[in-house]
Amino acid sequence: MTLTRWTKPEVTGWSPFWHLSTLRDEIDRLFETPLAEFTRGTQQFLGGWLPAVDLYEDKDSVVVKAELPGMKKEDIEISLHDGVLTLAGERKQEQKFKDAELYRTERFLGRFQRTLSLPSPVESDKVSATYKDGILTVTLPKTEEAKPKQIEVRVN
Repeated sequence: MTLTRWTKPEVTGWSPFWHLSTLRDEIDRLFETPLAEFTRGTQQFLGGWLPAVDLYEDKDSVVVKAELPGMKKEDIEISLHDGVLTLAGERKQEQKFKDAELYRTERFLGRFQRTLSLPSPVESDKVSATYKDGILTVTLPKTEEAKPKQIEVRVN
């Protein structure tokens, strides 16, 4: 008997097993991330929410982009300690449904905290952050030691 690992199809549609796919993705992510991020998966299953993020670096800096639609910049907290960036905040309900019957809600509300280990050392006093159109962009300039250097090869 040959076992073949299941993978998500390229074209996705509705499936009665989509919950299993989400669970599988979260379990895979738990094993792929450092222990410092262990609470990430469990928090989502316990009713919290986590913003989607992109983390990349170029020759000069490390950049983190987080999707935080519907939030005010005053409700976003950013901290950096020992090469670990923490994004936290709270998305508040913008309207109350006093005289209305709510049939469906898919937006996550409440607190979140996302912790990311940075791939390179950064200058903590030169970090900048912008928030525009629901996207938080944190730019962390690399230390001089972390920047790539060109080394000349000499021929004798």
